[in-house]
Amino acid sequence: MRTNALNIKRSIAGIAGIALLAIPLTACGSEDDTTSSSSSSSSSSESGAKPQAVAAIDALEGQDTQIALDKGFTDALTALKLTPGVVGDAKLEGGSLIFPITGGNVSVFEPDEVDPYVIGQIQHEGSGLSLTAGDTTVELTNFNVDPGVSRVYGDVTVNGKVAVTSAFLFQLDGRTLKPLQTEGSTAILEGTQVKISPVAAPLLNDTFGTDKVTPDLLVGIAKITVEVPS
Repeated sequence: MRTNALNIKRSIAGIAGIALLAIPLTACGSEDDTTSSSSSSSSSSESGAKPQAVAAIDALEGQDTQIALDKGFTDALTALKLTPGVVGDAKLEGGSLIFPITGGNVSVFEPDEVDPYVIGQIQHEGSGLSLTAGDTTVELTNFNVDPGVSRVYGDVTVNGKVAVTSAFLFQLDGRTLKPLQTEGSTAILEGTQVKISPVAAPLLNDTFGTDKVTPDLLVGIAKITVEVPS
């Protein structure tokens, strides 16, 4: 029983590391994240010691990511005459978008040993958000959260045709993140801000013939609920 409790505690610690994923944007690294990571890896190699994760969840399974939509975002959609909807297994309930978590992994290292020190992905395959204006529908789907750079990637289709895959769609800002909560076998992180990325903004503007979608437009507040392995 003690071993099982210890494993659960370590798994929760791994999820707690997600709380560090995003956090202030200044902690996300420069535009050249590859260089930063390479430098850190080289430093570790020179010391002869390979960094070990302090906590890890190798296979995320179950639960979801919810985004409570900000009024500023919904007002902007109304002004642009864009109608939001859901794709696949996603839901829109009580003013929140809900995307089931379908897989992924997270590893957390000591901050002074590896940069970035939280790595992995949180996958939401088979679901997404749609935006419709007239006879044009844009679907943003298959979201993949990358905690190492505080970004959300996904696929974009326009009227059913693929426009781009694995595009940088949303930026995460965790400065408003609440402390980690646990309920039974789940861990909950709530409070991270989800914003339109500088890549998604011009893509949406070009598609819908506007200039009103701005980078860093607040979409809403995220609540991530994951199953903690026993």
